Amino acid sequence: MTSNEKNTATFIHLSMLTQYFIPFGNYIFPAIIWASKKESSNYINHHGKQALNFQLSIFLYSILLLLVSIPTLLYTFFKNSNFFELIYKHNNYSERFNLENISGVVVLACIALLIFALLKIFEFVLILIGALKASEGIEYKYPMTINFFK
Repeated sequence: MTSNEKNTATFIHLSMLTQYFIPFGNYIFPAIIWASKKESSNYINHHGKQALNFQLSIFLYSILLLLVSIPTLLYTFFKNSNFFELIYKHNNYSERFNLENISGVVVLACIALLIFALLKIFEFVLILIGALKASEGIEYKYPMTINFFK
């Protein structure tokens, strides 16, 4: 494999970091690079598929965690309050909040939010590892990835 193939595969992985600057950049840029070069090299094709599969898997895991955590937190915080009072009487909800109202559901939601934060850190580190492996000429496979593209 040529250094051009290694560089292209590395850029596919690194382009996923554009998510921090451009919304959906982690899908758009790897897909563009992969689509333009996948026919010319099996190595680039492999890394493009891996990168997009990883991003789609992270998205799916994130949605599942958010679907668990956000509704449970909202329900728990607002279950003992009158919505009318909160809006029109400007009562301070934090004055009525006490630790006795925290249930196992809130703990579950907090754990889900913590796992989400760890997932994003895990994603960042694995992107860098994938880029390093690609630059070394190694066909890298992300862990815990669903193969949407085979």
